[in-house]
Amino acid sequence: MERLLPHESPFETIISFHKLLESFEEIAASDVDYRSNYAKAILKEVEPFPEFRTGIHDYNIIKNNEALIKNIVADLFPTALTHNEIKAITIPFQNLSFNYTERFKKILRNAGDEFDMEIRDFDDHQFYINNCCLILAYYYNQNIDFNKPFFYDIPDEQGIEKHYRILYNADFMEITPTERAIELTQDDIDQLIDNYNDIDLWKAKFPKRSWILKGFGMVSLFDATTESAISNLKSNLLKPDSTTDTSTDVIETIFRSIFKIPSLKVGFIIYNPEEEKFIRPIKFDNQMQSFLLNTDQEVDCKNAFFGCSFENLLNNKEPFVISNVEKFIEESPNKRLGEHLLKQGIKSCVFAPVIKDEQLLGVVELVSDNVRDLNSVNATKLELILPYLTDTIDRYNTDMQHQIEAIIQREYTTIHPSVYWKFKKESQNYFQNINHTKDYIFKEIVFKNVYPLYGQIDIKGSSEHRNETVKIDLKNQLSTLLEIFDNQETNSNLVLLEQRKFELESLRKELDFPLKADTEQHIQRYIEDEIHPILKNTKGSEKNEKLEALYFESLDEKSGLFYQERKKFDNAMSIINKKMASVLDKKQVEAQQIYPHYYERFKTDGVEHNLYIGSSISPTKPFDIMYLHNLRLWQLQTLCEMELEHHQLKESLPYELDVTSLILVFSVPLSIRFRMDEKRFDVDGTYNARYEVVKKRIDKSNIKGTKERITEKEKITIVYSQNNEETEYLKYIKYLQHKKILEPAIEQFEVEDLQGVSGLRAIRVKVINNTISPAAKKITYQDLLDELN
Repeated sequence: MERLLPHESPFETIISFHKLLESFEEIAASDVDYRSNYAKAILKEVEPFPEFRTGIHDYNIIKNNEALIKNIVADLFPTALTHNEIKAITIPFQNLSFNYTERFKKILRNAGDEFDMEIRDFDDHQFYINNCCLILAYYYNQNIDFNKPFFYDIPDEQGIEKHYRILYNADFMEITPTERAIELTQDDIDQLIDNYNDIDLWKAKFPKRSWILKGFGMVSLFDATTESAISNLKSNLLKPDSTTDTSTDVIETIFRSIFKIPSLKVGFIIYNPEEEKFIRPIKFDNQMQSFLLNTDQEVDCKNAFFGCSFENLLNNKEPFVISNVEKFIEESPNKRLGEHLLKQGIKSCVFAPVIKDEQLLGVVELVSDNVRDLNSVNATKLELILPYLTDTIDRYNTDMQHQIEAIIQREYTTIHPSVYWKFKKESQNYFQNINHTKDYIFKEIVFKNVYPLYGQIDIKGSSEHRNETVKIDLKNQLSTLLEIFDNQETNSNLVLLEQRKFELESLRKELDFPLKADTEQHIQRYIEDEIHPILKNTKGSEKNEKLEALYFESLDEKSGLFYQERKKFDNAMSIINKKMASVLDKKQVEAQQIYPHYYERFKTDGVEHNLYIGSSISPTKPFDIMYLHNLRLWQLQTLCEMELEHHQLKESLPYELDVTSLILVFSVPLSIRFRMDEKRFDVDGTYNARYEVVKKRIDKSNIKGTKERITEKEKITIVYSQNNEETEYLKYIKYLQHKKILEPAIEQFEVEDLQGVSGLRAIRVKVINNTISPAAKKITYQDLLDELN
């Protein structure tokens, strides 16, 4: 029998019926004849087996005397209840059991020969300590509530996992110490009670096999499948990160237990009230499917696909049930929905709304491949489940909103991590006062005495390039239309055809001249109002029909114009901006290590960046002007790297787009203030506005007394106003020349006067672009497009 019992136990376990036999002896001595005779018969039958009193150590004795044991315990196992009760003889917490009721036997047969009955989530640690707690309760009379709910998870004949609650009866057992047992004081017991997880302590106080557990116990099971499954569902749904463990398999297993449908599958969709759409929840994309959306990411609730079928669900918030999909297709006007379900093998289904505060949050989808598996009767079980789903979905929506707000803050506002602490502090002040006064006035977020750094890398001649691509696309479109008109069959009804051809020719000739501001819009309106109606309302030859079809396929959906050349140019611009921004962002991570500072960048026809550094941004860290100088050198080196990145990149682009780089030096500290209306930082004060004026106009300025721009391709221009700034940057340039990053030649000149600003000077130096390794892998335009998309 030892092989059937765990080895690590404080007990030496002995199966014995001595307590029950003692009660038979009392009955045999009584005056009630029929009970006395029955007890005497049992006692006589047991006489040849003294071990039934002294203790059974060999399991074969039990196995070979099943009929006798059944007679001994007949009062405890009434024959009339054998098909109703789930009951057996056992030792608490141990895997030894026998004398099953007929219902218990049937459950085990259905589970299969390979099924091993074990208590759910019950390990060796719990087993040992629970046995020790039996000793404390029954021998030391300690009031210890140690019996948490125990369950057996047993599959039925269909493979559906059912959950049975375990109840133990230990009335026919006795616990006695051996010579190895340690006598415990109340202090010992208190120490044990306070240290449940210290298994070594428990084993020290209750050595292995130092106590005798003699007798037998009874186990009774009751079917708690629904309650347990709902509890499991709740536990899974309430996990902090449900994407980790809550998979489709886990959820479906739970739902199958509740509905007793082995083929049941579960899906789910979120309802978006702002757009009135059903959406597949991205967070659960790999864990939870949708049978309504299937391959779609979202569907309009008023889509013809749903027809009138979902009106009751949307308006009255009631489940939509189809017990027979094939019959639904025959009888319902919404055949499309039925056919969509049938293609997936769905024969019956329930779509139940998840509601909170009268608002629809989403729809739970239950489907089966058998007719009438799901129906309006068992759909009522959802009432037990939906409250937990409601909380989970509401939590998902709240979490999604928080993430969206975080994305908005990260992508669309300028609350940089370096200044986040001040926004947080002001928000905490508001939060702490919100319950005391409604008149709390937010303090302005201002950082005083910060040094600005501004730089940009601009795509040279982007406007001219853009206009040229627009002209090419317009010419191609007009030429295609003329070709279609030339192939039109003669038709007396189209008396204006020749006039339209003349007008198209005139428009095409206009494009030989510089593009005017409204030319594109004028041609677009003309084509849409005058040409497209003719093409759509006339039928031509088969050749012309093909030409027209190709023409309409070539149109851009938004503008209604050809967009081939312009798209190449826009893609090239986007590729350059993305590459430049990625270099800047990557280097910015290193720059923050110099000294925490505010950073923002913008993508226009190039990439601009603003930096602000000073003690008010990082008040906990001492500031020294050395950090500003370090950051200026970092900025110059970073622009050199961006120039080199572009040089390597431009050969792969469909357009030869050059870039110019510029740094604006400003050594006077200023203040920046967060503009609540614009949700961004801006310089503060009239004097500081001079800096912003220079920033906006400097890149279009010329060298004083010439028509030459101060910026030039493959060169970095540094604009400054003070002699000490010139000295500082000449040192940086000399250092970078030594590192073979900049060429030896240095240009110095004055900058033309700007409105209200004069006395600016500049240094211009070329970046050495032959430092790129010849072995570097050549990047193709397609590679760049793939990265962009």
